[in-house]
Amino acid sequence: MILARATPVLSYRTKFPIDALKIDQSFIHQISAAPNDTSIVKAILSMGRSLNLRVVAEGVETHEELTFLQAQRCDEAQGYYFSRPVPPEGFAKLLETGIPQPLPLNAD
Repeated sequence: MILARATPVLSYRTKFPIDALKIDQSFIHQISAAPNDTSIVKAILSMGRSLNLRVVAEGVETHEELTFLQAQRCDEAQGYYFSRPVPPEGFAKLLETGIPQPLPLNAD
């Protein structure tokens, strides 16, 4: 059922300048909750690579999730592991002082 619903969305790839594919946090959380059931994340990453899209993982919260995504060559990640949401003035301060870098996501 998920694939049937996703098919029309994927057809937009040829109509709009799409350059990235995001992995929903519900799938990212499976990495920690059920490490033996990561096939959906792997499939999305594979599809993104074969379509020449950047793949962005949303909702990364643990080092385990980040390590898995790095091993799978995910391009980018966002989530509480890196920073909680900040107001605009807090973001400006982060830009001035620098955001602590845990590990580069894609070391290629």
